[in-house]
Amino acid sequence: MIFSEIKKRAEAEWDQLQHSKELTLFIGAATCGRSAGALEAKKTFQDEFEKRGIRANIIEVGCLGPCWAEPLISIVKPGGPNIFYKNVTTERATELVEKFIVAGDPLPEYALGLVGDKGDYSIPVLWDMPNFKSQERVLFRNFGFIDPTNINHYIANDGYSGLNKALSMKPAELIEEIKTSGLRGRGGGGFSVGRKWEAGLAAKEKQKYVVCNADEGDPGAFMDRSVLEGEPHSVLEGMIIAGYTIGAQTGYIYVRAEYPLAVKRLQGAIQQAKDMGFLGENIMGSGFSFEILIFQGAGAFVCGESTALTLSIEGKRGMPKAAPRPRTTEVGLFDKPTLLNNVKTFSYIPQIINKGGAWLSGIGTKDSKGTAVFALTGMVNNCGLIEVPMGTTIREIIYDIGGGITDDKAFKAVQTGGPSGGCLPEEFLDTPVDYDSLTAAGSMMGSGGMVIMDETTCMVEVARYFLDFTQKESCGQCTLCKLGTKQMLNILEDIVAGKGRPEDIDTLFNIGKAVNTGSLCGLGQSAANPVLTTIKYFREEYEAHINDKICPAMQCKELLSYVINADTCIGCTACAKACPVEAITGEKKQVHVIDQAKCIRCGMCLEKCPKKIRAVECVPGRLNEGGK
Repeated sequence: MIFSEIKKRAEAEWDQLQHSKELTLFIGAATCGRSAGALEAKKTFQDEFEKRGIRANIIEVGCLGPCWAEPLISIVKPGGPNIFYKNVTTERATELVEKFIVAGDPLPEYALGLVGDKGDYSIPVLWDMPNFKSQERVLFRNFGFIDPTNINHYIANDGYSGLNKALSMKPAELIEEIKTSGLRGRGGGGFSVGRKWEAGLAAKEKQKYVVCNADEGDPGAFMDRSVLEGEPHSVLEGMIIAGYTIGAQTGYIYVRAEYPLAVKRLQGAIQQAKDMGFLGENIMGSGFSFEILIFQGAGAFVCGESTALTLSIEGKRGMPKAAPRPRTTEVGLFDKPTLLNNVKTFSYIPQIINKGGAWLSGIGTKDSKGTAVFALTGMVNNCGLIEVPMGTTIREIIYDIGGGITDDKAFKAVQTGGPSGGCLPEEFLDTPVDYDSLTAAGSMMGSGGMVIMDETTCMVEVARYFLDFTQKESCGQCTLCKLGTKQMLNILEDIVAGKGRPEDIDTLFNIGKAVNTGSLCGLGQSAANPVLTTIKYFREEYEAHINDKICPAMQCKELLSYVINADTCIGCTACAKACPVEAITGEKKQVHVIDQAKCIRCGMCLEKCPKKIRAVECVPGRLNEGGK
């Protein structure tokens, strides 16, 4: 069947759904939605509909983005708009059936927003809301709206149109479009995609491979997972176009085995693409053949590096190859030329080819084209996946899209780029989000993580936390990475435990510089970034921990104490009963006392002390036994 007929049939199915005379529900059932209770809410709707004899289309879709609003479910009555409801628990699902679906009350207090003609509904349009207004959905254009298990939904929304167009073009023409787009790799390095594909085409070997890295480590893998769960066909289509462009016939998707839903969606999408003639022999009568295989990795962070990843697929230990080493486009998987990009990069390709490179080039900044995708998390009100034009400032992301800092606390720092990204203070809030600006500030674009920290965050503990992760993920090949990060971690653990020495700060800085300089791969070359930037921008916190034995943020439990205020204590015994080590003594209705020598600083006494009394107080510093 020719593509025009395939698309016409898919559009007819899509149009029938859009104008259905039956009630339609779209359930946000990616992993994030499921963990929040989306499937339980779905079951409630099904039970209520069966009980009331209501016919409805219930469709599971991918993540729309606002994870803070999960479970997120949209309801479309025949002829009405698509209304998105937030935090749909089983109780709320029952209420929506009773009051909205049956009685007609749209319950605007539960609504996130609507898409379509507002009519008489007193619910704001989703795209006009602050959380979405500053976003530009390119990669996420279909997320939350199409069934990722139905290839016809993807085709009806221009899916595989890019492939159809690509098969009528010459490889050099395709590369020129990608160059025109200015697309840079979304895996963190930001290398020109057009130049990489050009190198893949120029490779003389007859056998070539295309590899998709879908296992970059959190938060990159979190977003990769969301793409694979929400629109897997975009990745497949991008890889098929890549195979046609460089002359490869086999592709691999390297994905975490810990993401079973993503793997399942990929397996189903590959079979559907085969059934439609988009994969396999003689694709769409073009004479070009291509197959895609799934390789399930073990979630090793170091396998985000290209040579470690290809070795893992070959069944070997995932360790970066020693320098000097050829690029993977020259010698990669099975020692053959290999084009390796990540999930997000491949997902952009179909739209670039279908709409033309100039379209993407019109979004973003001079040297960073297109959109930036982030997992926005931490001390911010609206956590979730966001997509903004390159050049959007950190301030806009936090306060417009993110809704500001949780509990109206003061902003302290932002970390971008994943566990190896730098931590930037308030003075960088107006920094544009693009490759060069973030690098100049001491951080990186990375795979797309953005962690927000408030005034209660201890920056020394943050450095310790992230270094603990990278140290454990080190493959152990490079001495500086293996031993240097371990030594740095030991020093940081001493500092947060009140055992730091004045010379520790300079020691950390010097070892960190050596680790970044002397490591083979990107993990080691950026492992010390959280430490180096926190020393640079928050040195006074290190000094307080070391010199004054105080954690200014009162987060390091070895550098704080719990005391009982004799003026407010009423002797209710709640704290004494909660203490797991019997460090609190005192008669009933008498003032209690905490034995500092026994206290393990678990905080249970503060938690159990009646709020109206607040006799238990947390104070900075370590008190002597029996001190006040």
